[in-house]
Amino acid sequence: MRGAIAAMVLTFLAGSAAAQDLQARLNDYPTEARADYVFGCMAVNGQGRDVLRKCSCSIDVIASLLPYEKYVEAETVLSMQQVGGERMSIFRTAAPAKALVADLRRAQAEAEILCF
Repeated sequence: MRGAIAAMVLTFLAGSAAAQDLQARLNDYPTEARADYVFGCMAVNGQGRDVLRKCSCSIDVIASLLPYEKYVEAETVLSMQQVGGERMSIFRTAAPAKALVADLRRAQAEAEILCF
């Protein structure tokens, strides 16, 4: 009997730890980054409560699919791609840079489908 109870407690604790890990992973985006995304999204899509809700949903979906570190790296690559010059061509042509941007674009597309 004790063995069964101990197993149930361990299963519950393991599930609880996994839930906490998932929650931490989903919440690794700082509030400032989320707010910045929502402001930018609303600037593009219009003002209003419905757009606020859609843009907030969008960053939540992106955060669930892409760790914050990868999000920052992809945003940096996108920013560097906007800079002209031969030195910046590495951000437009390198496979790792393209992969980062592709991951972000996929997350954004998923967010678009789910939220808009």
